[in-house]
Amino acid sequence: MKEIGIGITGCGSATPQQVMSNDDLSHLVDTSDEWIRTRTGIRKRHLATNELSLSDLSTQAAAQAIEMAGLTPADIDLILLATSTPDDLFGTATQIQTMLGANNAVAFDLTAACSGFVFALITASQFIRTGVYKRVVVIGADILSRWVDWSDRTTCVLFGDGAGAVVCQGIEAQDHLLGFTMYSDGKQHEALSLNYQGQTQSLTENLTIAQGTYQPIFMQGRDIYRFAVEKVPEVIEKAVFKADLTIDDLHWVILHQANQRIIDAVAKRLKISSEKMISNLDEYGNTSAASIPLALDEAVRSGKIKPGDIVATAGFGAGLTWGAAIFRWGL
Repeated sequence: MKEIGIGITGCGSATPQQVMSNDDLSHLVDTSDEWIRTRTGIRKRHLATNELSLSDLSTQAAAQAIEMAGLTPADIDLILLATSTPDDLFGTATQIQTMLGANNAVAFDLTAACSGFVFALITASQFIRTGVYKRVVVIGADILSRWVDWSDRTTCVLFGDGAGAVVCQGIEAQDHLLGFTMYSDGKQHEALSLNYQGQTQSLTENLTIAQGTYQPIFMQGRDIYRFAVEKVPEVIEKAVFKADLTIDDLHWVILHQANQRIIDAVAKRLKISSEKMISNLDEYGNTSAASIPLALDEAVRSGKIKPGDIVATAGFGAGLTWGAAIFRWGL
């Protein structure tokens, strides 16, 4: 029996048309364009209106990826949606399946916050390598503006909305997912959270339940920065080792787009040229699970990433979770 590997053959992305600049934010909270840019590298972010759903953005991104791969929605076997902000708490992937017309695909959500796309890509690879599915769409999408406290300048300046997707296909005699690693540390969960908070409600004299909603995003920024600068270089090095490569073999590095200072610090620790570090957070801010595939799609469509190039990706964030995947783009 021939071994089956993975080829990443298509990508796509979608962002809302509505844009909020740093100057716009200065009318909401005590901040300025200079304060935000020097601390984060972000100039603006795209925000979804009430009429635009996560399903809409995800479907647009997935359709682009399927078209680039030379497939039709009917060819897709599996849809994995990495998100922390579904339209429906029971899951949104099946809505995307219907909107795409991918009637032959099974679809489900996966939640790993800002690590979600990397974790979903690795999950997809296991279905392909075992021969269960041949053509998988992996989507990373979030509408974080739904859960931001727009009066908290420590968090509201950071986040934006968007979606990105890739198509993974089974291929014989070669494997373009070259190496990966994943980690979790629940002891640091409270450093970045979007917690449910309920209030006691009595049903009968002897029965009570909790009913409430989720609270806005909370983040201990300095702790997350230290965590990322320590763990991300380490996880990339481990994935590169598993791929039997060296750091010098990498053509491009796409980190979760959280903060330009983190991207610069990781490049310095790994001794990677800043020219190899792909960044678009100045335009979109932190789009959580969408950030890596969104940056990948822009780099591919601009001609920066070419077929055969080796790309290192690394996600990190709430959970806390972090992971890396090394792949060769295209067939």
